[in-house]
Amino acid sequence: MEWNFRNGIPIYTQIIDEMTMRIASGAYQSGEKLPSVRDLAMDAGVNPNTMQSALAELERRGLVFSERTSGRFVTKEDGVLKQLHEDLAKKYFEELAEKLRKIGMTGEEIAGAVKRWLEDIR
Repeated sequence: MEWNFRNGIPIYTQIIDEMTMRIASGAYQSGEKLPSVRDLAMDAGVNPNTMQSALAELERRGLVFSERTSGRFVTKEDGVLKQLHEDLAKKYFEELAEKLRKIGMTGEEIAGAVKRWLEDIR
């Protein structure tokens, strides 16, 4: 999987965001063993300490867990994964609503536009 880092945003934060998206999207499945810190760091082109810190944060958030001597795994808890999807959806809807309000749309107009868009993609 490709890593695309952007300027102006700490790499640590971008790693957390990317790993979160990979978990949310199913690129890393529930219960799946993650590659080693060293392998992930090499793949991303970052210092292993940076990757270790990002994975520790994901563990703190409950998205991954460690098994002594076995490595890190994606959480098996469906509730955590469901909450992750809800949190990401809320974040993206808030970003969308903010952009649409900046062009002058009301909440009602935004809701109507989203409804029409959802009908179009069916």
